[in-house]
Amino acid sequence: MFDHIFLRVIYQLKSALEQSLLEPQQIEERLLSDILSGDLSFETSYSLPGEQSPPRVRADITLEWPTWSQSAYRSWTIGEPSTETIEIALEVTLRLQRLRELPNPKLILSALDGLTATMGEEILEFTDPRSEEVYSSNKATSQAAIEISLQSVLRLEETALEGRDRLENQVMMLAGLIASGLVRLADLDLPFYQVEDDDSGE
Repeated sequence: MFDHIFLRVIYQLKSALEQSLLEPQQIEERLLSDILSGDLSFETSYSLPGEQSPPRVRADITLEWPTWSQSAYRSWTIGEPSTETIEIALEVTLRLQRLRELPNPKLILSALDGLTATMGEEILEFTDPRSEEVYSSNKATSQAAIEISLQSVLRLEETALEGRDRLENQVMMLAGLIASGLVRLADLDLPFYQVEDDDSGE
């Protein structure tokens, strides 16, 4: 079931990110539907203003609305009782890319130390970093990337469904967390390839 509440969350998140002065990477934006399960998902990417393309630092954001949650929402709209909580799963990945060499993961953790927020009863915290390295045979060089993620759930309580303030506050908090994380990572003194020097892909 495709309904307006998912679109509202997407719109509010995009608005909050752009109010935080982040720029969308339009080529990365996707709205997907799983034909077999009925799950809906939305994927988008944002970066700091003034970055080259691809940016040194970006945030990849995924929202997923599973079928059982859609059914719970439908029950709520027609006044039927439901034992399921209406929720949208979210994942945020902050990615450093175009790196000339892999940084010490402790440096990434240190940069994001203390960067937490609460969403309802949940505390949003980043997991341990993951790294990758791509070798370019043309230049006999390698390009590295490192990323760090958080996963949480946006629970749509009745107050959020009936009014916009609570939902907007949660989304603004998430956008602020993403913007702060990108700024902290961009401020690290790390060696990056310029786009014109980089032919090895992301």
